[in-house]
Amino acid sequence: MTTQTNRMSVPPPAPAQGFDLDVAWELHPSVSVRPEPFGALMYHFGNRRLSFLKTRQLLDVVNGLATAPDARSACLGAGVDPSQLPALGRALASLAAGDLIRPRTSPTTPSGQEPA
Repeated sequence: MTTQTNRMSVPPPAPAQGFDLDVAWELHPSVSVRPEPFGALMYHFGNRRLSFLKTRQLLDVVNGLATAPDARSACLGAGVDPSQLPALGRALASLAAGDLIRPRTSPTTPSGQEPA
């Protein structure tokens, strides 16, 4: 007779509903991003969640969030075709649900510098 052990696994967070591409977003300050050939690894030091960005383009979007006026502009600035915005919105919603990105808390100027 074999016994089977039950391992508890934590499911990934559900994607945020109604992700707004017209809001300014930023990388959570507790998140580290490591670029990889396939995209990137993201690690949240607060909740200890490891996530993967599956494409370099999504990495470019995430990197552009800090200086873009909104998520839509970050996507377009990374070369995302407008027809792909719904798919990128879903990917960003998943990152927001995992607390990897958050609505920007402080305004930035187009150069990425904080206003004086």
